[in-house]
Amino acid sequence: MPRLLLLACILLMGVRNAAAETLVCLGDSLTAGYGVDVDEAWPALLQQGLDAQLPGRWKVVNAGVSGDTTAGGLARVPWLLKSHPDVVLICLGGNDGLRGLDPAASEANLDAMITRFQAAQARVVLAGMQLPTNYGADYRERFAGIYPRVAERHHLALMPFLLVGVGGDAHLNLADGIHPNPQGHRLVARAVQDFLAPLLAPAAPAAPVAGH
Repeated sequence: MPRLLLLACILLMGVRNAAAETLVCLGDSLTAGYGVDVDEAWPALLQQGLDAQLPGRWKVVNAGVSGDTTAGGLARVPWLLKSHPDVVLICLGGNDGLRGLDPAASEANLDAMITRFQAAQARVVLAGMQLPTNYGADYRERFAGIYPRVAERHHLALMPFLLVGVGGDAHLNLADGIHPNPQGHRLVARAVQDFLAPLLAPAAPAAPVAGH
């Protein structure tokens, strides 16, 4: 390839990367891709979907850490802010519930991390979690109430359940019954992309003013 053409390609790639906005998926093992290859986890598949739908516009960062709680997510906010995220999808709380932690503390942690992200001019989106039925109706109801309250308080778009259509289906999960298998991750990625589509699409140009 001629040197000038090669240089032009490099410059074009730099402009394209500079123009890409950053979408951080902040979660636990469900986001990290426990039990599957990294490129089979739903954030990697979401990147593929966005590349096809909105070429060069979004860079997806998988910020999932196995075993993480809302307290852990809050502790990681300063580090995540170094990437200057444009959008943050928070998918935390499942481990709080599985450990029987106080829902009020989980809610306070979500409030704090959302406040910090919004103060840094990042748009925040929230994905809810659900607990197995063996945790008791009272605790499950208190836990489930966290997400709509937090979303309303901070004016966030809420995806009611990250694992919609996947959670509880043995054919779509690993043997532990908790973590999605590759097929399950594909369905999660599709659901997340469909949910985020109106939020990530480029803004429509303003309508011309009559007489101009």
